[in-house]
Amino acid sequence: MTHVLLLGGTSGASQLAQALQQARIPAVFSYAGATQAPVAQPVPTRCGGYGGVQGLAQFIRGQGITHVVDATHPFAAQMSRNACAACEATGTPLLALERAPWQAEATDRWVDVPDMAAAAQALPHEPARVFLAIGRKQLDAFAGQARHHYLLRLVDAPAPGSLPLADTTVVLGRGPFSAGHDQAMLQAHGITWLVAKNAGGEATRGKLLAARALGLPVVMVQRPPLPPRPRTEEVDAVLHWIAHGMLPGAPGAAASSP
Repeated sequence: MTHVLLLGGTSGASQLAQALQQARIPAVFSYAGATQAPVAQPVPTRCGGYGGVQGLAQFIRGQGITHVVDATHPFAAQMSRNACAACEATGTPLLALERAPWQAEATDRWVDVPDMAAAAQALPHEPARVFLAIGRKQLDAFAGQARHHYLLRLVDAPAPGSLPLADTTVVLGRGPFSAGHDQAMLQAHGITWLVAKNAGGEATRGKLLAARALGLPVVMVQRPPLPPRPRTEEVDAVLHWIAHGMLPGAPGAAASSP
């Protein structure tokens, strides 16, 4: 019997969970537990890590998982690498539900960098007011750039003294946020620079549209490299893959890697 392990962490994962429930396909939604109040899902959920490749492989075997869909955040690289290795070890089909990365347009002022350390170095020498749209796990990279004021938007309030940046303003909220909302926020806080991860998708594009409208420079952190794996951007294509063993438009062949 089909049993899907959905590795979540994106809006696409939540959309797929809804589709699986509506199609009556048994599934378990797995998330890292990085937020205190994650979005409720219509399928059984599992919170927390697996203890590496071996633990994930053991879960796949023990739960009778027949398909794994990696719909984690594009920057959750270790989880994606573990999923590739565990699926190879267990012979379990794997498909990534992955948003295409954003592309700069002619009027954008992007500075592309490979990682968060390079992003910190790309900020100007003079003091700036920076919106760090990167979550909270990699804030340490900016600790050496103390001349800047940082705006953080977080889902959960940080514990007192837990942030590695001294000069910060924290706003709380859970997206998606419109371009108009983000433009008003950037203006209200006098933001002059934006740092973002190239996550892709529409749900978090608002800040980039706002930066474009205001003519702000954007330090864009590119995605980490991942092993080759089959991928799609469409929830319906995932359902087709589960039912037929291949993506739409690939008759007679397994889902192809990019």
